[in-house]
Amino acid sequence: MLRYIIQRLLILPFLVLLFSIIVFGLVQAPPGDFLTSYIATLAGTGSSMDQAQAEALKMQFGVDQPFFVQYGRWMDGLLHGDLGRSLEYQRANSELIGDRLVLTIALALFAFVITWAIAIPAGIYSATHQNSPLDYLLTMFNYVGVATPNFMLALILMWFAFSNLGISITGLFSPAYVQAPWSWDRFVDLLKHIWVPAIVLGVAGTARLTRVMRANLLDELNKQYVVTARAKGLSEWRLVMKYPVRLAFNPLISTIGWYLPQLFSGSLIVATVMNLPNIGPLLLRSLQQQDMYLAGSILLIYCLLTIIGTLISDILLAVADPRIRMEGGN
Repeated sequence: MLRYIIQRLLILPFLVLLFSIIVFGLVQAPPGDFLTSYIATLAGTGSSMDQAQAEALKMQFGVDQPFFVQYGRWMDGLLHGDLGRSLEYQRANSELIGDRLVLTIALALFAFVITWAIAIPAGIYSATHQNSPLDYLLTMFNYVGVATPNFMLALILMWFAFSNLGISITGLFSPAYVQAPWSWDRFVDLLKHIWVPAIVLGVAGTARLTRVMRANLLDELNKQYVVTARAKGLSEWRLVMKYPVRLAFNPLISTIGWYLPQLFSGSLIVATVMNLPNIGPLLLRSLQQQDMYLAGSILLIYCLLTIIGTLISDILLAVADPRIRMEGGN
């Protein structure tokens, strides 16, 4: 396994190079550039800019250079640990992303823990109590969870909390802690608010994983080795947990590779609706304003999360199931 991990890590720079070209090309694909959007914004507010100022800004932002020149400048900065500078905010991208990355990771981890903590027991119960009243109830909730968009659930919860309880559940902090430096009190305030958006983000994933766990476990429970273990007198609970559950976990573990970046990117609409200060709204704003260096840096982070998540999935699969081998040989 160590050899496999080293091989994957050696391939990582080439994958990052390939993804960086694709990401930068996608960001540059829409017509126009940041300066065009900036001049249009000024015109909308009644201001204007003469040709000399426009040419000076073109040279400053580098938007007058060919695609590969702009990409080369961006990659040169990445190789030196610099994500570039935001054209709109005129701040280092590392500062803009760093301010929101911690909150994005915290929210994604909360949603991930909630999803797995609920989906696994619910799936096991549904499979071991097939066609029971609670199984039908869980199945109904699963269908509703999959069919309900996250942003609609967020709107419903926001409306219910404000109209019935008189409170606002938007944001991740109370007004007194929004701009405050990190402290124990601010961390506690974050814990008081983060569970609502975490539940909103985790509902659909919980419903899907519950269905997958139920289906996989039902398939394992009908296999011959389970019948043989029962015939030998192994208790039902020990039998289910020792063999079928472990094998039913494999497809769920393999989903970590796409589920990790999905939590980051999937929170964009929910973050906009609930006014969450994470990376989602920042990415949306950078794409709208064609802030290519900021948008490219965020999308490249998503690509890295996909690569890392896939590697983690492969390693966990090998640990959970000894039948899986990462490399050939006798």
